Amino acid sequence: MTEKIVMIDTGWNFDNSYARLPEALFSKVSLNPVALPRLAVLNESLADSLGLNVEALRSKDAIAELAGNRVPDGASPIAQAYAGHQFGHFTMLGDGRAILLGEQITPRGDRVDIQLKGSGRTPYSRRGDGRAALGPMLREYIISEAMHALGIETTRSLAVVTTGEPVYRETELPGAVLTRTAASHIRVGTFQYAAARGDVEVLRALADYTLQRHFPDVDGGENRYAAFLREVIKRQASLIAKWQLVGFIHGVMNTDNMAISGETIDYGPCAFMDVYDPETVFSSIDTYGRYAYGNQPTIAAWNLARFAESLLPLLHTDTDQAIQLAETEIAEFQQLYRGHWLSGMRRKLGLVNEESEDAALIEDLLGLMHKYEADYTNTFRALASEEREASSLFEAEPFAEWETKWRARLDRQPESKDASRELMNSSNPAVIPRNHRVEEALDAAVNDHDFTVMERLLDVLAKPYEASPDRSVYCAPPRPSGRPYRTYCGT
Repeated sequence: MTEKIVMIDTGWNFDNSYARLPEALFSKVSLNPVALPRLAVLNESLADSLGLNVEALRSKDAIAELAGNRVPDGASPIAQAYAGHQFGHFTMLGDGRAILLGEQITPRGDRVDIQLKGSGRTPYSRRGDGRAALGPMLREYIISEAMHALGIETTRSLAVVTTGEPVYRETELPGAVLTRTAASHIRVGTFQYAAARGDVEVLRALADYTLQRHFPDVDGGENRYAAFLREVIKRQASLIAKWQLVGFIHGVMNTDNMAISGETIDYGPCAFMDVYDPETVFSSIDTYGRYAYGNQPTIAAWNLARFAESLLPLLHTDTDQAIQLAETEIAEFQQLYRGHWLSGMRRKLGLVNEESEDAALIEDLLGLMHKYEADYTNTFRALASEEREASSLFEAEPFAEWETKWRARLDRQPESKDASRELMNSSNPAVIPRNHRVEEALDAAVNDHDFTVMERLLDVLAKPYEASPDRSVYCAPPRPSGRPYRTYCGT
């Protein structure tokens, strides 16, 4: 008797609205099959929220879809076109190693991009192979999940599939494909691409689509595109403040790496700061510190100015008036960012109300942390604790003077000390993806085929504000080293 094979519905529910935009904005593509796809890691909680069947996603057929060997039912693969200022230099780009399968419509009615990253050549690949190595894909998985747990808007990773094929960079590396989800992959660079083509109707179609998709409630009155610019600025001001508050350094804040949706996108040479220093740079290619931690708010404003430039033909038919409108909106970024940052810093210090001297109190602490080379994450967490480990900062007389002012400030607010401590513990993570722990997980997975180290790290990062003795190893800074930590643009 022949055994009956029962196919399990994966749960894909695709729409392809972006592919209905003018074809100048994308290219239809064919898949680039790989030799031996195997599932390395699957984000079960994300899969469930997308309305996908976790059991089915582990099947051979589904893994073939996640590897780019087979088109899922309802998908319409495209590569998106975009441009970008890379370290200040304008370049026409596009998805050189990514394929957008389409948009999953979730059980809640949300529209979520499903993209394969490292899936092979596209019309925008130029001389690249369109592939990705396993280590960088796992790195994006780890960091994006950490950001999500921290409450920071981000793209997320559904799965990583190994390809059974090598990729060649400086050395031979195992290949992999990442399945990334996003509110959309529309970037500042997408608008720059449309504007650079000089076709206002294509630009307008992109703007109208983005407004409907991400800002459906925008009421621009006489100028909906100025309102569009304003809302994008608001989201970026909030996002960059959240980065700064947790010590996150993106590493490559090119305009093609700024998502219009307000999500963090493209985790290349990113990392979290250990010792507090505004000039911290991890990226191996950021020779002059353009994207250093302390520069991120300024770079965000610069990127948004480039976005505003791309919208000029839509803002007003008169160029001078369009520029004036754009400049008026861009001028608001710094104040919006500063407001979010101050509010977040107050919470990190247990302050529930506002006083005019709060900014000076915060800046004084940061100055001391810099001077005494204090760990950024652990210092803020320790302030809420009655017991602190000895450190050069906490033992310094200037810190004692600062702490006296801080405690006096706490005493002037009506909330109890317990309420302030609770606020601090919910605003200061105990655990971040420490660089040495991330590298430890990647080394085990890539070189030893051992994913348990990564799994344990992900379990801890899923609850970043939870502190317990068994998690203390993940809170410890790396041992001192004469060699600075460096990251690379592998994603």
